[in-house]
Amino acid sequence: MAVADGNTFVHAEITENQSVIAGNVSALLKIPLGATHDLFQVLDICQRYADGLIDAHNHAEYIALCGRLLAGLNVLKTALNSPLPKHLIEKLTVDENDADEYRHSLSTDSLTTCEYCSALTMVLLNQQATAEQQDHIAELLFDLLMMLAEDLKAPRFIRTATGLAMIGGEAIH
Repeated sequence: MAVADGNTFVHAEITENQSVIAGNVSALLKIPLGATHDLFQVLDICQRYADGLIDAHNHAEYIALCGRLLAGLNVLKTALNSPLPKHLIEKLTVDENDADEYRHSLSTDSLTTCEYCSALTMVLLNQQATAEQQDHIAELLFDLLMMLAEDLKAPRFIRTATGLAMIGGEAIH
């Protein structure tokens, strides 16, 4: 047990740096993630984890973020396979005259892109790449998640006189 008169010294350079990084990372690690979150919420949390990876300089925090990101990507896969809730359908719906403005940029489907993100996260967790390569992989992972988010949040539905339809033209029942 430490006492007030003990000879333990505080190293300011360690304490200051750790408190800034640890505070941000520990806040990220405390974000709850589960089946109660919708697709957009899970996607946003995954993006925050990937962003945290780029800035993490502590090995334990880096590995913890990788683990949380991998778990988040697994939740995202489930959300991608689940029906969209009505509030997200509304966010993804545009009026008939605005439909031509929206094109999907990803050539692969969302689930495949999510699998790519999981694979990159596993590469980071395995710790077999050099530090420079890991930095590049983390940045690639972040960019891929950003593209996935942009694609998933792009309108999918169009409001027509007969009801909702896919922007590609399929009617929705």
